Amino acid sequence: MKKDEIQRYNANERSNHWAVAILFILAGLSGLALFHPALFWLSNLFGGGPWTRILHPFLGVAMFVLFLGLVFRFWSANYFSGNDRLWLKNIGKVMRNQEDGVPPIGKYNPGQKLLFWALLASMLVLMVSGIVIWREYFSHLFGIDVIRLAALAHAFAAFVLVTAIIVHVYAAIWIKGSFGAMVSGKVSHRWARKHHELWYREVTDRKQD
Repeated sequence: MKKDEIQRYNANERSNHWAVAILFILAGLSGLALFHPALFWLSNLFGGGPWTRILHPFLGVAMFVLFLGLVFRFWSANYFSGNDRLWLKNIGKVMRNQEDGVPPIGKYNPGQKLLFWALLASMLVLMVSGIVIWREYFSHLFGIDVIRLAALAHAFAAFVLVTAIIVHVYAAIWIKGSFGAMVSGKVSHRWARKHHELWYREVTDRKQD
């Protein structure tokens, strides 16, 4: 590691993240193929309709399980702290890249924390509703009204998840250095001081001890 770099994510965290990302794409494409007839052509990516119906729930379960790995890793860093409310009040300055006077924050800013909890909530709804409508194994255990409600909840949660991921990807590209941090695992001292000053202080103080 270069002297002007700090490790933000280790190899296990990065591989976990990218595994979830790949499964999200596969589960999303297969889900869209099953969602509307106009999108059924996407099932060709998975070997046709029957295989898409078989694979989609298993892809979803795998995504959920690996996502829990990220939750356990980053749970404590996503609690809201005292400066987060003040940071949100200054979101206009952050959007304009004028962060002078904006309260310092920890490893994740409040926007990232809100995204984390939105992802967790939508994943939980997708998992529970997915089990209810999983025809091969579980749907026979529930009444038709419960299945219909679960199907609506599944579609809504999928919409929230996709929207949240789009915001996540856009923010990672917009804030220069964020995407690279999840590729190499490292960020510069300047980047850490600018965007996550409290976390930077914590990391540098730990190194000096």
